[in-house]
Amino acid sequence: MISAAKISDIPNFGKKVITISGQELLFVNIKGNIFAVENECPHQGSPLNAAVVKDGSISCPRHGYRFNLADGSCSDHPELTLKTYRVELSGDEILVDLG
Repeated sequence: MISAAKISDIPNFGKKVITISGQELLFVNIKGNIFAVENECPHQGSPLNAAVVKDGSISCPRHGYRFNLADGSCSDHPELTLKTYRVELSGDEILVDLG
């Protein structure tokens, strides 16, 4: 697990892009639950930092594809999966598993 940020760096219902080991990850804070996903839509590569987060999903700003933040699944297009990363909290530290 790699230290990525502090919980206080990502406001409630906020997003933050952090580059770790050359990979751009998008962190999302929903009521203290931190999710980490790749910052690129698997459909056409659009950055997700401008995406809308609602009801545990993130919607690509380009075509509106919705991905579940927990597992990356897309119910409208099951052939597409957003890469997700396992996150653990240690005090105020956000740890992420890039493996």
